[in-house]
Amino acid sequence: MTDTSPAVDTHTADPEALRERAVASLVVARDRTTLLTSCVEDPDLTAQHSPLMSPLVWDLAHIGNQEEQWLLRAVAGHEAIRPEIDGLYDAFEHPRAERPKLPLLSPAEARAYAADVRGRALDVLEKAAFHGTRLTEAGFAFGMIAQHEQQHDETMLITHQLRRGPQALTAPDPEPAPLFTGPSEVLVPGGPFTMGTSGEPWALDNERPAHRREVAPFYIDTAPVTNGAYQAFIDDGGYDDPRWWTVDGWAHIRRNSISAPLFWRRDGRQWLRRRFGVTEVVPPEEPVLHVCWYEADAYARWAGRRLPTEAEWEKAARYDPAGDRSMRYPWGDADPGPEHANLGQRHLRPAPAGSYPAGESPLGVRQLIGDVWEWTASDFLPYPGFRAFPYKEYSEVFFGSDHKVLRGGSFAVDAVACRGTFRNWDYPIRRQIFSGFRTARSEDV
Repeated sequence: MTDTSPAVDTHTADPEALRERAVASLVVARDRTTLLTSCVEDPDLTAQHSPLMSPLVWDLAHIGNQEEQWLLRAVAGHEAIRPEIDGLYDAFEHPRAERPKLPLLSPAEARAYAADVRGRALDVLEKAAFHGTRLTEAGFAFGMIAQHEQQHDETMLITHQLRRGPQALTAPDPEPAPLFTGPSEVLVPGGPFTMGTSGEPWALDNERPAHRREVAPFYIDTAPVTNGAYQAFIDDGGYDDPRWWTVDGWAHIRRNSISAPLFWRRDGRQWLRRRFGVTEVVPPEEPVLHVCWYEADAYARWAGRRLPTEAEWEKAARYDPAGDRSMRYPWGDADPGPEHANLGQRHLRPAPAGSYPAGESPLGVRQLIGDVWEWTASDFLPYPGFRAFPYKEYSEVFFGSDHKVLRGGSFAVDAVACRGTFRNWDYPIRRQIFSGFRTARSEDV
């Protein structure tokens, strides 16, 4: 089938432009890693702030180890620098809860190791030919490593949110925006569209290949569900009424005494939240954050709606009816700019719902990229024709009904790891992630 999304011609693309893009992506990622691991003292780096997360120092050395394995060994054919640590930093060999007990590199050793690997990797990149193998075509391996580091930077930012203690990170708030007064929902027309991609050179295996999907007409929220709207669900007894919950969801919230989003607490008649070491009143205009799939699904049922499927979400985000094609992003094919979306840890919170009109889709849907990851109704499954690359453990081992798909990225996601086709996934109980949602309904409902 034909992929109507734009592609990079990997045979004629300017090698120097590819090299510059790869260098820039790696440098931006490392600058962020440095910020996240230098803003606290060493005891905070070696501590485990939650059994759900690794110590920050593990992430730091793991970033370096993955870079060594793929760029120095797989691409350049170099001998291993420290082969004895490979097992320590294998994400599948040791669960997160067990990692503090391992003989990990100290913060100083981890920094030195990651810096050594980076210096050698940049030497490899300087001489790289972006053709010959699938791993090197269009600089894929370098893009994969930049995305991997940014994904761990997001993971480390989650750890910072879970960390107790004084504020360690600061960032300006999003620019004030006029209160959005447009329609609350948008009609997405029925019919086929191209889902996924076969032409995006740094797309990961689970985004491939491009294929046609038929979607019935449906309505989707113009913006993500807000804290204010979610408070109405709480105030109406949403957490106490089993009608709105799946059997598993009801059991989960009762077993864990969940009655509000993670990090929220009631103070008299108002709700407060803890955000990166600061306690503040929950802002009603922001998209709700730190809710699990079960909570998102229950809210949607309470509101007389449902979560969108992954295919519906992607059609709302990428489909351009004027050209009958799928775009890279809601606003078109251009890389994200600050006017389009809240990405890259530029801010440490979502922007108010309805922000970023320049990032609006052709159908009029806003904030589909950035601000909050959005839960969908769909299980994480392979696309027709999926092939694992370059290793099964990135996607294939997670396929099935245990994981739900999230789309769109959050304020914690860098642009290199966020596209209209990018897929994230997690267990339906997860709340520490920067997750929110929007709702949908079928046209005839």
